[in-house]
Amino acid sequence: MTRHRHRPMVRALLLSGALAAAPLLAACSDDKDPAAPATPDNTVMLTMPSTTAQVPDPDDQVSDAAAKQLCDMMRPEIDNWRTEGAALGRVAFNGTVHNWAARNGGLNDTVLKDRGVIDKITTQHCPDVRQQALEVLDTSDLAGALAGFGG
Repeated sequence: MTRHRHRPMVRALLLSGALAAAPLLAACSDDKDPAAPATPDNTVMLTMPSTTAQVPDPDDQVSDAAAKQLCDMMRPEIDNWRTEGAALGRVAFNGTVHNWAARNGGLNDTVLKDRGVIDKITTQHCPDVRQQALEVLDTSDLAGALAGFGG
C-alpha cells in the first residue's frame, strides 16, 4: 500500500495550528520582560501572495485551463477519498477546491457566488471524475459537498 502524500489541506491545517499556538507559546515562555522584542525562535514569517497571480475574469468565467486543472487535481485524490470515507473525503475535497481556487487567481469568490460552478466545470470537463467523486463522497452534487463556500 502506498503512503498518502501530504495534501495542501494538511499543510494549511498545520500552519493554522502553528499560528494559533504561537501566542500560547509566547505566553508560556520564560521571558521576564513581556515587552521585549520577539526572538527568531518564536517569530512567524508570512508572505503575501504573488502580485503576478492570474486575476479572474470580471464575468467570473473559469478558463478551460483552470477547469482542466481542477479535474487534474481531483482525479488522483478519488482513491484517497474512498479510503478516508465520505465524511473525511468531503473535508479533503473542500481542501482540493480551495487550493484550486487559490491557485487560479482567487476563484474562491466565483465559488462563493455559485458553488454549483464546480458541478458545471466537472460535468463539462471530466464527467468520469465527477461521477466517481459523487459516489465516493456520497452526495448528489459536488456543490452540496462543499463547506466554507457559502450556502
